Amino acid sequence: MAEPVIQVEDLSFSYGDALVLEQVTLSIESGEFVGLVGPNAGGKSTLLKLVLGLLRPQVGRIRVLGQSPRRAVRRIGYVPQFPSFPRDFPISVEQVVLMGRLGMGRLLGRYDTSDRAAATGALREVEALDLAKRPIGALSGGQLQRVLLARALASEPEILILDEPTANVDQRAETDVFGLLAELNRRLTILLVSHDIAFISEYVSRVACLNRTLACHRTLEIDGDTVQQLYGGHVRQVAHGH
Repeated sequence: MAEPVIQVEDLSFSYGDALVLEQVTLSIESGEFVGLVGPNAGGKSTLLKLVLGLLRPQVGRIRVLGQSPRRAVRRIGYVPQFPSFPRDFPISVEQVVLMGRLGMGRLLGRYDTSDRAAATGALREVEALDLAKRPIGALSGGQLQRVLLARALASEPEILILDEPTANVDQRAETDVFGLLAELNRRLTILLVSHDIAFISEYVSRVACLNRTLACHRTLEIDGDTVQQLYGGHVRQVAHGH
């Protein structure tokens, strides 16, 4: 049986005396699309930082693609909730996407034909190739999220991790982004942080509910007039004991 692509075992983590994660165990198999949900200060950001190798476990163990997180980080594409640069920064969409190649040993501005081909392919995959020469500050919220997704894809990752990717876009753009993620899930394992269980449960295979401790459950198809009135479409129910 293949090793999980992300394996978190009995993980605990504290900031000083504040226990943020307590005996968290999570196993994600290749090809899964897992939604990570929970309240603010429930530990979601800390868990992402640990998986990305930005923090080290204090208790427990994490393996990513059979390696420590720090060794595997170049095989992960990460989409933050907010861009790491100001919106009025004088840079084009193409230049932003090329930044995804920096983790592969490239220097800023020194990209070769393979880097440019990867950036072009990533923009095409997120249906944003027509934006390549546009200033980043001229984009709408939905367009910016597509560009940040393309930047992550330009590194040719095996795992895609997204932190609230649709928190600052309208409902139509949110639906478009999740449609793209559903397509990408055909070839990538995806871990996504969100607050909206009802919305993401239409797309993900499992929901991991984190509030210091973690409970993970598969989504279940449900029907009924009440669901139609509340959500205006198909949703899945998540039942858990938190």
